[in-house]
Amino acid sequence: MSNGTPLGEFLRARREALKPHDVGLPEHGRRRVPGLRREEVALLAGVSSDYYIRLEQGREKSPSPQVLDGVAQALKLDAEAIDHLNRLCLTTLQRPRDWSETDVSQQLLQLVDAWEHTPAFVVGPALDILAGNSLATALHSGFETFDNLARMVFVDPAGREFYQEWERAAHSCVAEIRAAYGHDPESARIAEVVAELSSQSEEFADIWQLHDVKSKSQEGKHLKHPQVGYLHIKFAAFTVNGAPHQQLVVYQAEPASPTAAAFETLRSMATQPKHAQAGAPLADLAAGEE
Repeated sequence: MSNGTPLGEFLRARREALKPHDVGLPEHGRRRVPGLRREEVALLAGVSSDYYIRLEQGREKSPSPQVLDGVAQALKLDAEAIDHLNRLCLTTLQRPRDWSETDVSQQLLQLVDAWEHTPAFVVGPALDILAGNSLATALHSGFETFDNLARMVFVDPAGREFYQEWERAAHSCVAEIRAAYGHDPESARIAEVVAELSSQSEEFADIWQLHDVKSKSQEGKHLKHPQVGYLHIKFAAFTVNGAPHQQLVVYQAEPASPTAAAFETLRSMATQPKHAQAGAPLADLAAGEE
């Protein structure tokens, strides 16, 4: 994805996102670098400038927990960013070996398919759709293909109309892939998705360089379906036991709401459950729908 190390890229991006006044330092004259200087971060973290420079350059690969705590405080990292920082310091042997597994268990497929009134689907680390029930397929029927959430947001023309809060959806998608990248920086699938979307969307490339980290959680979404109109949904994501690299995503509507009625309309239009070909190149997935 670049010539730097994952740890160095993250530290540099977060350093450049801060201004001196953010951390209580005076700001005098014109600065030649965006954000904080390395020397300023080192001072705030309680380490030498030379040591911190080695961290950013990838020449120091085993910082102590105390050093990481100091750097996290200096860069004002939140809890998820701190977890990401610590994961980036793991060695290859310390990382889960089955992170790229894309098979969805038969039990989970049966559960998802049984939810007739609730859109539900399973996503992988790169936001590939690994499985989805018929209502989830119907909900996303305005897209060229229901294959990868990030591609749908950034590349598919339907994305900006479907996601009423597009910028929020865009930043969320990238931050989720970045979080997964922290678990497996050597993931070929994540590298493939990032490279392809970066070449097709300047906005994706710009947001990717921010190194923001955020896992899926519970929140609301405002969507617009081309046939049933506006939808206001509740959203939750659950880590799958036995497959921590997968997440089960569930959309719900308030009972007796217009969105619940729209879901029933979609259910009547829904086709048989459709499971995407996870892990295939995005271009191949789209070609398969033609």
